[in-house]
Amino acid sequence: MVKRKTAMKIRKGHRYLGIFIGIQFLIWTISGMYFSWTDIDEIHGDQFKKLPPENSNFENLAGISTLIPEMKIHSISLKEVSGEPYYFVNNEKLVHAQDGKVIDEISEEDARNIAQRYVKDDFEIISVEKINEVGDHHEYRSGSFPAYVINYAQPKNLKAYVGATDASFKTVRYRDWRWFDFLWMTHTMDYEGRDDFNNLVLRIFSLMGLITVLSGFLLWYISSPLVRKFQKKIKQT
Repeated sequence: MVKRKTAMKIRKGHRYLGIFIGIQFLIWTISGMYFSWTDIDEIHGDQFKKLPPENSNFENLAGISTLIPEMKIHSISLKEVSGEPYYFVNNEKLVHAQDGKVIDEISEEDARNIAQRYVKDDFEIISVEKINEVGDHHEYRSGSFPAYVINYAQPKNLKAYVGATDASFKTVRYRDWRWFDFLWMTHTMDYEGRDDFNNLVLRIFSLMGLITVLSGFLLWYISSPLVRKFQKKIKQT
């Protein structure tokens, strides 16, 4: 049998560990319930988007080597910007696919037009702003810069993001996504990038949680009348 003094130490350690990590256990439970009860497609904002727009048919497109013969090409894609065809070359330049005009960034009006191709017409654009950088906790963390933020007159504070250099529709963000993102941060305990499941804080709390559970089982074992009766029978045989 475990000595009374040792049992008291185990009980005290279990109690303080439970108090310390109990709040995080509660956060894990609440966030996990939220994740399991929400539709991830709605969190992504699919209800605000149109079906993938059909690509326009363009004629009389010039070859890229004809338009910019001096540039070495390692990547190229065709983009539609305000109804006009553009080559996006080497992930850095937009070149008009008919007259060769080169632009480094699209205009605010172009960004509006691109957003309107992807976001449903039910939502009115109230403002457009350009961003060149964001902090680690900003909702637009993985896209290219500069980018345009299109703000909509919508109760859930809907925003769309469009890349200024690649003329690409990036994503939409709204209130429910922001709640999901905050709870995801508390769930993973990655308070910087929010997506790192291998961070040190999570590992420490996971280990402490395991110790708390195991100490609880140990306390049950050393204080259970059934266990004592069983041990007593063994000694008598």
